[in-house]
Parts: sequence; structure tokens; C-alpha cells
Amino acid sequence: MFRIVFWNIMHGGGKRANTIVNQLMAWQPNLIALAEFRATPASRLIAENLFHLGFNHQLTTTTDKLRAQNGLLLASQTELESVIMRGMPKPSHRWLLANIQTKRPFHIGVMHIPNMHTKLKVPYHKSVLRLARNWKLGEALFIGDTNSGLPDIDEESPAFTKTEATFMNGLDKANWKDMFRVLHGDKRDYTWYSPNGKNGFRLDQAFVNVELQARIASFQYVWGDAGEHNQLSDHAAILLDLKD
Repeated sequence: MFRIVFWNIMHGGGKRANTIVNQLMAWQPNLIALAEFRATPASRLIAENLFHLGFNHQLTTTTDKLRAQNGLLLASQTELESVIMRGMPKPSHRWLLANIQTKRPFHIGVMHIPNMHTKLKVPYHKSVLRLARNWKLGEALFIGDTNSGLPDIDEESPAFTKTEATFMNGLDKANWKDMFRVLHGDKRDYTWYSPNGKNGFRLDQAFVNVELQARIASFQYVWGDAGEHNQLSDHAAILLDLKD
């Protein structure tokens, strides 16, 4: 079994850095993808600790010029290769595409889609959909914090609109399936809660193309726990298992 963990670690990890690493190791991953990873000392500590724990193949979208900017980290136990394609989503620090060199290689696209108020969400959606529709590189998945979901079923209070529905349904029509829905049907499960309204939204997803779908063994959302139910992040993590 090959386990992928995606997790939005919130604000680069901060004082939670060491505990975040401990939690990641408890999930026993083979490949780790992190959002809100930054070029800060805390995030760098996470990357260094993962390196010494065997995740010594790493790619990141962070830059020293903008240390507090939210980027992505991909850390693997096996070799990985950065992949550049025409028309990849922007801003570039919120997208990371790589080829994972396992016994059965596959591609992973890690996403952190901007919020609507940035005016970057719709162009990002369109870029991901275009990549999905034109994909010719075999087994692949797109995974991450999409700040998107289907109206009603993925929210406790109204927030998602036709914009998010077009994105989600577009991937489905292109045969990139939302694996949570494939395996869990109409179950309601939320990966982020509003700090004000205390209402939940399923913002984190994994979309798997038709070539890879037969290898999916399990999918679950899991909350990191710092002890006494003090959550390590405001997002739940995705744990996705592939058959070898």
C-alpha cells in the first residue's frame, strides 16, 4: 500500500512545527503534500525533520523573497520530478505538479486554490479543468485545499455558488472523480470550520483520473490532534491509500 497525506498546516506551522511532524509520522505516509507551507523557520524545520526521517526527495513553491507567502511542499520517500506544463494554474506558488517514481509511477498535482475575493479563483478553476480535460500522461490525481465544494452537500450554511459547482462538476465530467464521493456517497464530512459561525465546509478534495481510479484503496479525512483535542490545524488532512 502507498499512502498519500495532504494537509493544510495553517500559517506555516509556527510553534506547532515539531508536533506537526510527529502527527504526520503517526499517519505513516509514503508521500506528503502540505499547503500553507512557507519559507519561514517553522516551515523549514518541518522540511528538515521530514528529510531526516526519510522524506529526502522534496519540492517546494516557496521563495526567500516572500517568506510569509503561503506555498506548497511535496516530500517523498521515493524519487520525484517536477513537471512543467503549458497553462498550469496561477499563482504558481499555489500549484505543484510532480511525477512520483514508485513501482507504478503516477503524477500528482497539489492545489491551494485562492479565495473568491482575490479574483484569482475562477481563472485557477479554468486552468485545472483544462489540464484535466487534456491530460495524456497516464495515472494521476489532483489533490489539495480547493476552497470549493458543491452547494448544500459540502456546506453547513450557504457559501458555494454556481462557480464552485461548475468546477466540481466539470472535473467529474472529465472523469476526474472526487474520491470522497466515490467511496462515501452522500455522506457529509467537513474539513474546515468557520471560526465565527462554527459552520463546516468540505474544502479539501482529491480528484483521481480514470487511469488511477482502480488503484484507490481508501480515502479518509483525519484531524490532527495536539492533545486534549487541541487541533494542530484548522483543516483536516486527507489520507489516500493506493494499491501497489
